[in-house]
Amino acid sequence: MNFLNIKSLINKKSLGMALFGFSAGLPLLLIFSTLSVWLVKAGVERSTITLFSWAGFAYSFKFLWTPIVDHYHLPLISNIGHRKSWLLLSQILIIIAIFVTSYSDPSKNLFYTAVGIVFIAFASATQDIVIDAFRIESESIEKQGALSSMYLAGYRIAMIVSGAGSLWLATYFGVEVYSQDTWKKVYQIMGCLMLIGVFATLFSKEPISQQKKKSVSNSIKFLISLIISIAIFFTVYLLLPKIFFHQSIFLSFMDSIVRILISFSGSLFALTLLSKTKFISIKEVKISYIEPIQDFLSRYKKVAILILVLIGLYRIADVVMGVMANIFYLEKGYQIGQIATYSKFFGLFATIIGGFLGGLYSMHGGVIKSLLVGAVIAAFSNLLFAWLAVSDTNITFLILVITADNIASGFAGAAFVVYLSSLTSVKFTATQYALFTSIMLFVPKLIAGYAGSIVDLIGYSHFFIFTAVLGIPVLILIFGIRKNL
Repeated sequence: MNFLNIKSLINKKSLGMALFGFSAGLPLLLIFSTLSVWLVKAGVERSTITLFSWAGFAYSFKFLWTPIVDHYHLPLISNIGHRKSWLLLSQILIIIAIFVTSYSDPSKNLFYTAVGIVFIAFASATQDIVIDAFRIESESIEKQGALSSMYLAGYRIAMIVSGAGSLWLATYFGVEVYSQDTWKKVYQIMGCLMLIGVFATLFSKEPISQQKKKSVSNSIKFLISLIISIAIFFTVYLLLPKIFFHQSIFLSFMDSIVRILISFSGSLFALTLLSKTKFISIKEVKISYIEPIQDFLSRYKKVAILILVLIGLYRIADVVMGVMANIFYLEKGYQIGQIATYSKFFGLFATIIGGFLGGLYSMHGGVIKSLLVGAVIAAFSNLLFAWLAVSDTNITFLILVITADNIASGFAGAAFVVYLSSLTSVKFTATQYALFTSIMLFVPKLIAGYAGSIVDLIGYSHFFIFTAVLGIPVLILIFGIRKNL
């Protein structure tokens, strides 16, 4: 790395992006990894714990409310800047949601914990929409590698804090004998650390945006319409009876797919009806949803479908495997303190190193080549977990596997962020990027929800091999896109 590269990583914009990365990364483990330890200690079943990964659907469907975040100006606080006002609102909502969740007790009533976790996920997904747009609008595409690397560095540091830090705190407060008060303290401390994101927002400079302003009345009508469509989606999904009654993982997966499609159709029907009654204009819907898609399809033409499939599958090996990691460590016999130190602390430093390598390699070796390298090493690292599953409980083995896995994950993550950024148009920055990340998470999160049941069926070693095999179609897609481009 020469002086120029170091300078591109250490400047006001890059350092500010690191703080935003911290704000984005902090809530993530509180709704996934750290939560899984809390639920295991609360006595919740493995197959139920992995279903909590579906809270990640808030990230998958965030494109539904992205047009509001992208176009509409918040009253009262929009004078500090369009992006900054939305960032501030989402960060305050995250803090409130974390505190609300801290008062729940999954050992007595899992419902209230689930509501709190969904609340955190929704607010966090909204924050991600704004930060992604903020980053892309702050610098040219040639400098996105540096911003992405610093963003991921901050993101991973936050994951050390909310991962290792929260587990160390739980150990300090006394986690071996389950107590709701222990986890309440842990989550409330994490909520206070979100003030770092608030600080970054207040002292950052509003980026130059090409988004069009909308009237307040249209903003309110569109927001109401969106809330109605989301409410219809979840109502239809919850009320629909099971379509496939045979109890198998595959049919349960297909059942979820069909129910989601029917529910989504209900939401679209509601939006169509509202447009027919002139409550919202078709022009507004077209600008918010259709034009960003048309722009992408017109730029990439026949390769667009391959790109969208690649986006939907690129992180599948990581996501499906990752949802079982903490449960695997605990059931393998490792202690919470060991998981905190080696997986959540040293492991995430390895991820930061991988993130820097991935960002820099994307800048000098090319985005497509870095995607290919990231996909190969991410799939291979899952095979190391299969080896760990059949090995004796050994700290050295754990450290080696975690280090390799996190370097691979960091590299692939940075390369993918740069790739997604390169696909967006400055006219539809937030909407297109949110759509891409929604596609990225949908299938992996859907499969990850059944990870506990899959492990029950085939065991840990075969499960990790299965997740590595999931990465093979990704390699084929990258070669196909590289050939066509």
